[in-house]
Amino acid sequence: MKVTLVDYPRHADYKAYCAARVCYSEKGFEDIWDETIMSNPEQENPDEDKALALLKSLVDKGHGSILEHCCFTFSIEGISRACSHQLVRHRIASYSQQSQRYVRGEKFGAVVPPSIENDDGAYHHYGDILDKISEAYVLLVDKYKIPKEDARYLLPNATTTNIVVTMNARELLHFIELRSSKRAQWEIRQLAQEMLSQLLKVAPVIFGNVEIKD
Repeated sequence: MKVTLVDYPRHADYKAYCAARVCYSEKGFEDIWDETIMSNPEQENPDEDKALALLKSLVDKGHGSILEHCCFTFSIEGISRACSHQLVRHRIASYSQQSQRYVRGEKFGAVVPPSIENDDGAYHHYGDILDKISEAYVLLVDKYKIPKEDARYLLPNATTTNIVVTMNARELLHFIELRSSKRAQWEIRQLAQEMLSQLLKVAPVIFGNVEIKD
């Protein structure tokens, strides 16, 4: 699994703060932005920054609408289709996913769950089945000239995929809190944890309240 935060708002915490200030000020966003004194983005500290202190207070109180102005885009590579099926259930988001209609199936990898990887017998049978599926796929496409969009019906949930996802901060908070739970499946839990670790670097106040319990 490779997770990369490829795009995010400049000074995301301050953007959310300025959006909040618009609700209580005669001034517009640009004027509020221009007059806001920003601390070092890598050392944002609500205890020493009045703007961030206000934002933290609003986030703590659940005022989520101001967070919807901040959108974050991730490139996610090498997750299973089982994981991506769970990911795309979060509907307040935009997705662009690698297509099995156009990319040949034998070019995909396969995710192996730890429970299978740690059992020699299970791992052997798992790999054997995957090899047979790959051979059957190639046979359908090359020998029988079956369209890739039909041959893909053979491919299992283990098949890897790449996907680009954009979510606003409010939805990301919901996603991470839900999918980092112990009750979430291991793969999407790992994804949520990695996304959070990168978000904390660029918006530490917005995402600072998320607690992941092992």
